[in-house]
Amino acid sequence: MEVSSEYAVQMHGIVKRFNTFTALDGVDLDVRKQTVHAILGENGAGKTTLMNILYGLYQADEGTIHMGGKEVAITSPTEAIEHGIGMVHQHFMLVENFTVTENIILGDEVCGAAGVLDMRKAREEVMALSNEYGFDVDPDARIQDITVGMQQRVEILKALYRGAEILILDEPTAVLTPQEIDKLIEIMHDLIAKGKTIIIITHKLREIMQSADECSIIRRGVYMGTVDVKTSSETELASKMVGRNVNLTVEKTPAHPGDVVLSIRGLTVKDDRGIEQVRGLDLDVRSGEIVGIAGIDGNGQQELVDAITNLAKAESGSIKMKGKELTNTTPRNTFVSGVATIPSDRHRWGLVLPFVVSENTVLERHVDDEFGKGINLDYDKLRSYTTDLIKQFDIRPVGCEDERMSGLSGGNQQKAIIARMVSSEPELLIAFQPTRGLDVGAIEFVHKTLIAERDRGAAILLISFELDEVMDVSDTIAVIYHGQITGTFAQGTVDENKLGLLMAGGEAK
Repeated sequence: MEVSSEYAVQMHGIVKRFNTFTALDGVDLDVRKQTVHAILGENGAGKTTLMNILYGLYQADEGTIHMGGKEVAITSPTEAIEHGIGMVHQHFMLVENFTVTENIILGDEVCGAAGVLDMRKAREEVMALSNEYGFDVDPDARIQDITVGMQQRVEILKALYRGAEILILDEPTAVLTPQEIDKLIEIMHDLIAKGKTIIIITHKLREIMQSADECSIIRRGVYMGTVDVKTSSETELASKMVGRNVNLTVEKTPAHPGDVVLSIRGLTVKDDRGIEQVRGLDLDVRSGEIVGIAGIDGNGQQELVDAITNLAKAESGSIKMKGKELTNTTPRNTFVSGVATIPSDRHRWGLVLPFVVSENTVLERHVDDEFGKGINLDYDKLRSYTTDLIKQFDIRPVGCEDERMSGLSGGNQQKAIIARMVSSEPELLIAFQPTRGLDVGAIEFVHKTLIAERDRGAAILLISFELDEVMDVSDTIAVIYHGQITGTFAQGTVDENKLGLLMAGGEAK
């Protein structure tokens, strides 16, 4: 396509190599002004790499970037910001014990006479910006005390504060509740109406259909074309992305539950501030059954999992695994008792990013004789074991056994965790946000994996903020609100509206 001033951004023939691996091979991107443009692709397809080039975090080996019809060179985020580009990363870059105002002005502080920081003026500017775009952000709130959705608004305000005309949002709905997603889409449309241009990197087809004007598709580093979202469908986008037909519905046979594997009675757990987050909770999960927990983030889900896995102390109550008491023992005891966990935050709790992929695949099992004796690992066995997992779970790039885990895409990091947990053949698999940040092909694979584990006889506890996922995958749905189970239903006996009422603290009729 020819270079034109009607486009906010044009990237043509972009090539990016990492050693011998070609992440992007002649990719094109043409983003019209005042539109929402989605970039869709499988995990490791090169979406984030392309945007990191636009934001100056990487430099392309070949290709050009034009803005408003003029060629530009962007060699750092500072230069990107000078060109009016802002980027909100999937993992927010906020200082948790700073206030909203302090985070927004950090690195671009407002100073008065003699170079003294003028926090009053800074607060006024943040308030004015928040009011202008209808963000409803408290400038004095500390980041650690506000919701994930509100933190995302702070990240967007940071970019707008620095004069961004083009916003890049990397997986913007990955950790949001349905209500927060709706609010974000509303914010995006308001920003477009005020003259901004938005590029979103996402795997979520429904949100593309709701928010985007055009969608460019990248498959394994190759540009596959751009489609008009209004004339397309979720099915068409999915097939273009993965190169095959994808089943967007979950297929499974009826469950045949056995004995109770996990039994929780009267569980109470406090958070780090000493506030009760789980309050007298009761729950059973049986073998051959998927129990899905439906709830809005912040209603005790993390504290529940932490107590089961002994990462947090239970104030009272009992957690039993096949009749054996697990309460307030150790994480190691939890694992050897047959419990495996796919954590909610892969970076914080699931991986050691500086370690290579093969080392990450045996984090809980490195002391097993299978992989060596004591602290002396048998790396030949380790690589062979990891190679099999890479093939079985489609972890990319193939042959990444000796690559640092930090070099894999977020989706492939998630696959590595799932491979590690499932390969231990647990009796109880806790899957907390297991499809966070995954594309539709990978989501289909994860759902099939969970169902296969159920059919193998494992008990599955699924905790997800995606209500559709809970409803589609679970055999039994339990609603959590303020740390208590407020309703339990067999799949097919409850609709989305009823669950939504209970999740919001209402009474189902």
